Amino acid sequence: MIILRKEPLVSDSAVRPLRVAIIGAGPAGVYAADILTKAEREFEVSIDLLDAYPAPYGLIRYGVAPDHPRIKGIVNALHKVLDRGDIRFLGNVTYGRDLTLHDIRDMYDAVIFATGAIKDARMDIPGIDLEGSFGAADFVSWYDGQPDVPRTWPLEAKQIAVLGNGNVALDVARVLSKHAEDLLVTEIPENVFECLKDSPVTDVHIFGRRGPAQVKFTPLELRELSHSRDVDIVLYPEDFEFDEASDALIKSNNQVKTMVNTLTNWIVEEQDTGASRRLHLHFLHNPIEVTGEDGKVTGIKFERQELDGTGNVKGTGEFIDYPVQAVYRAIGYLGSELAELEFDEKRGVIPNEGGRVLDAAGAHVPGLYATGWIKRGPVGLIGHTKGDALETIGNLLEDRLSLPVASNPDEDAIIELLESRGVEYTTWDGWKKLDAHEISLGAAATPTPTSNGPVDRARIKVVEREEMVRISRG
Repeated sequence: MIILRKEPLVSDSAVRPLRVAIIGAGPAGVYAADILTKAEREFEVSIDLLDAYPAPYGLIRYGVAPDHPRIKGIVNALHKVLDRGDIRFLGNVTYGRDLTLHDIRDMYDAVIFATGAIKDARMDIPGIDLEGSFGAADFVSWYDGQPDVPRTWPLEAKQIAVLGNGNVALDVARVLSKHAEDLLVTEIPENVFECLKDSPVTDVHIFGRRGPAQVKFTPLELRELSHSRDVDIVLYPEDFEFDEASDALIKSNNQVKTMVNTLTNWIVEEQDTGASRRLHLHFLHNPIEVTGEDGKVTGIKFERQELDGTGNVKGTGEFIDYPVQAVYRAIGYLGSELAELEFDEKRGVIPNEGGRVLDAAGAHVPGLYATGWIKRGPVGLIGHTKGDALETIGNLLEDRLSLPVASNPDEDAIIELLESRGVEYTTWDGWKKLDAHEISLGAAATPTPTSNGPVDRARIKVVEREEMVRISRG
């Protein structure tokens, strides 16, 4: 239930800075803060960026594969924004537990929710709940060292199915098929390395429902598959039939053309090198059922699809079974409900209009806003959240004179409240301590022997929340 406030409104005569809280310190939250600080305005702003994790960066730290080719550049950009000193970071603070909406509205004139999406979208087919069936989001959280997930993962399967044709599916399949020692140059946590090192996997299959011209991969991530050592990529010529809509898309869209060319070149150049692991790319496969015995996954059944001339697909009535011992669904993320706010369960978003949060009747709730995946759903690349932030911040600035006035806007109020409740919040200076500590762990590690010689660790990510807080707070 949304709480409506009736306090006086912010006026032109206000001499103090506009107090803004942003809930979520991932890319969406940082972009919103950065845009607000740089916006043309005739008044000061004071921004606090709050996050449930002790460290900043959200999706970049806990939702992207450690060997992702773009991750370093994005981290550097976010670091520069937060290191300027005009945005305050407060980590290890959980909305709805450590702070209520009433608490926040007492201290801030406007609140922007940028909490993202960390749950897996549901897939309703028979057998999806068998032991050995996993959500990709859970697996990503594990291999990225998210502090609130188990420290181990059941990597017991030799043959694995990954369902989905987006970048997350590629990340999951790449991590599953890659040799663990080749991830040592990243910040992979020690417990993740030890589990992956003992994986018996030989074959990882990526299945997409539509054709090669309709995939949601991006070219860089697709090409990254071919860089894995001792992993053969296997494609199937029967999957490469294109209808009129596909041909038109290939001709009109350079990104689609690049990806299709990459895939078709792999077919032409395909050679069996005798690698110990294989990564299979399948298209035109619609999952029908996960099969099992004694409660465990033993296989997966698909109906073969065909393009219908419009770029969409229809069933052929032909069914194919693949023996696998694990299934990972990478069909999308879903946002989580937030206390005291309306929530669209189907889309996994806070109902909003241009970033303005709506109540049950569809009216804008003064002072409440949303940006990023919790605003529009988990689609698009990380950079697309900049467009979300521009719209949301533009509407917030437009609403400025009608914002409810915080009753306790002093910048120390949030610190005093957290300390009174025993919340061990972390800060930007604390993050720099943790950052330096993780780098020092890598430097101090004994070079790990690998098939290509000893490997030095660039850094080792700290996983335990208590340890992160202890280091950050000094």
